[in-house]
Amino acid sequence: MSGHSKWHNIRLRKGKQDAQRGKLFTKMAREIIVAAKDGGGNPDANLRLKLAIQKARSLSMPADNIKRAIQRGTGESGESANFEEIIYEGYGAAGVAVLVSCLTDNRNRTVAELRYIFTKNGGNLGESGCVGWMFDARGLVQIPGDKSDEETVMMATMDAGADDIKVDEETIEVYCDPGDLNKVREALNGAGIEFTSAEMTRIPQTTVRVEDSKEAARILRLMDSLEDLDDVQQAYANFDIPDEIIQELAG
Repeated sequence: MSGHSKWHNIRLRKGKQDAQRGKLFTKMAREIIVAAKDGGGNPDANLRLKLAIQKARSLSMPADNIKRAIQRGTGESGESANFEEIIYEGYGAAGVAVLVSCLTDNRNRTVAELRYIFTKNGGNLGESGCVGWMFDARGLVQIPGDKSDEETVMMATMDAGADDIKVDEETIEVYCDPGDLNKVREALNGAGIEFTSAEMTRIPQTTVRVEDSKEAARILRLMDSLEDLDDVQQAYANFDIPDEIIQELAG
């Protein structure tokens, strides 16, 4: 499992413990709104909406909030929902490539905030296309390590399209082509294997090893600051920081 994946999982757990659900709910509401606006309010006929609802539930987002977000997306609530999907690209400390997926209703505000965060943390916001080619779109399902094991997961998902499984002490990650994500998800459900998330992600083709703790700290501060922005849905990077440094900085 890459350093980026490990840090993201640690941060998510810390975020729940630190009662930061409000920010997560804001992000999930936007994702649900856009998914419902683009593909309709029926999750059985709208995979993006189905995955967004599942993730929202895994974060304990109230059912009423989910319902309101769907209605806002479909126009039933009478409220406007003019969020624009934009990918921003840039570099962090040590030449780490960073890809930022945003849903925003004010492009000027978003780009100004992103530029400030990159600069403050030793990076720079780049031109469109500068690092996007370094990342592949993938489907990702995350399973708690205590809910199953690698062999069981492999047997359940191999025929559904899973093509890579990565394991650490706490999480089993199942990767697949984006088009096979729902089949993998259903295969896990059919096998009775619990999972915490099933979503589209971006995986770096190559990674940058960062062993200097000061550079690592700057990179992780950049990622934290990006993910704290309401307009940012996901931030991806190609750093690979040794586990011991990540654990030290996380502590």
